Amino acid sequence: MKHLLLDCDAPLMSFGGDLVDAYGVVRDFPAKSMVAGLFANALGWERHDVDAHAALQARLVIGSARVGEGQRDREFQTAQLGANDRGWTTRGRVEGRAGGADTYKSPHIRYRDMDADARVLIACRLDPADTAPDLDTLAHALQRPERPLFLGRKPFLPSRPLLLAVVDADTILDALAQGCALVDTPLPPSIRAQWPHGEPTGGVVTHDAQVEELTDERHWPAGVHAGLRRVVQGRLDWPQVTP
Repeated sequence: MKHLLLDCDAPLMSFGGDLVDAYGVVRDFPAKSMVAGLFANALGWERHDVDAHAALQARLVIGSARVGEGQRDREFQTAQLGANDRGWTTRGRVEGRAGGADTYKSPHIRYRDMDADARVLIACRLDPADTAPDLDTLAHALQRPERPLFLGRKPFLPSRPLLLAVVDADTILDALAQGCALVDTPLPPSIRAQWPHGEPTGGVVTHDAQVEELTDERHWPAGVHAGLRRVVQGRLDWPQVTP
């Protein structure tokens, strides 16, 4: 089967997780909705193209490997908001603020996590493969995106072209193994990875594998994350990782 390999290498990146109060935590591996949104942005789709987003997300089969761990950092954000401050929403309408005068005496505080100097490989395929857009269309979109691409937050721009290669592989793990052999940096002896639950490991050596349950698929019409996706998280041994 044909797979795309994405090389996510950037000074800063963030694979957003569940927002808890004022804390914007990040995941170790990209969410399925983020990969779908990345392709949609490259294709030039708009936010209101919810059916196209949902169909692409449903067809995506993904896995990833952290070939460079980097460092987890936390950013402190603060802003003093006033009653007359207004802003644009994703719905295209200006939104005002309500509440009494006392609600504006304290600043608005948030914490946002990010990874510095990390490098993550993403392997993906489409199922079914012969429905538009196909993998060749997605590969072309990554090479000539309709809009600037970013890894999590808009300031987090990639350091290199995202498309690493198009490879033939039996499984996501096989594709990740080929990607590990293509990167231009020394790899640690053990690499953390995530791959679809139920796929065979083939010739790839893995250990410490555990099944995880994620809510990382976006319900595009409602604008929220829902559902349940099972994945396996573990480690790939290098250099034995190459099948």
